[in-house]
Amino acid sequence: MSGEAEVVFGFNPVLAVLSDDTRPVESLILLQGVRSGRSREVERLAGERGVRPKFVERVTLDRFTDGGVHQGVALRVAVRVQPTWETLLDRLEEQGDPVLLLLDGVEDPRNLGAILRSAEAFGVTAVVLPKDRSAPLSSVAVKASAGAAARVDTIRVTNLARAIQELQDRDVRVVGLDGDAPNRLDGGQEDWQGPIALVLGGEGRGLRRLTRERCDAVLAIPMSGAVGSFNVATAAAIALYELRRRRRTAGDFHPTAATTTGRNHP
Repeated sequence: MSGEAEVVFGFNPVLAVLSDDTRPVESLILLQGVRSGRSREVERLAGERGVRPKFVERVTLDRFTDGGVHQGVALRVAVRVQPTWETLLDRLEEQGDPVLLLLDGVEDPRNLGAILRSAEAFGVTAVVLPKDRSAPLSSVAVKASAGAAARVDTIRVTNLARAIQELQDRDVRVVGLDGDAPNRLDGGQEDWQGPIALVLGGEGRGLRRLTRERCDAVLAIPMSGAVGSFNVATAAAIALYELRRRRRTAGDFHPTAATTTGRNHP
């Protein structure tokens, strides 16, 4: 894959890209001899955008997708231009009550893709990751996002702790999740209105100490039973749903960001 294009494969990601007029499609590749309702829908949407499919043998499609589970369909699309961190900060006041999702060391691209899927579903303004020791937005992550990677801003920062401070300087409340935190995510003591950033820790390690110390509040997801922790992508979905529920209870829902760390996110 060049720096100017990326490969998207699998029916859900491909259909999402074809439905998004802002994503320039360079080429469409379909598996020769395989026809289905979804493949015909892909061809229909591609035809509306003036893209003619190329039919190839499985070995060619396997090579094109670098051995990924392509389901017989793949696109080459121009890379989505992401805003810079500075641009995001400048636009915060225009966002109403934005929800930001900060990821402190999530390294598995499948987890990143699943998190982007939840972020898109719950109206997150942007997902923010450190440049080092974070999963790339690879074809694996894009496929796991089921098309959400094409619609959610994903921004890399040099220093996550500094980014948290810059958000706080703009009156964004930063909330982290940690399995050992004394207060619960579903407790009644938190104010969920206004701009919020939710921070999740990396697989197995959770929030780093400095990140945890920078948070305005650190909360635990309540659990019962023998399982002692959640996968980071599962924890993100739970936290974003609870945030949405709380905001709807109080009035209009405006997405925001929270932080998660520790044993809730192995």
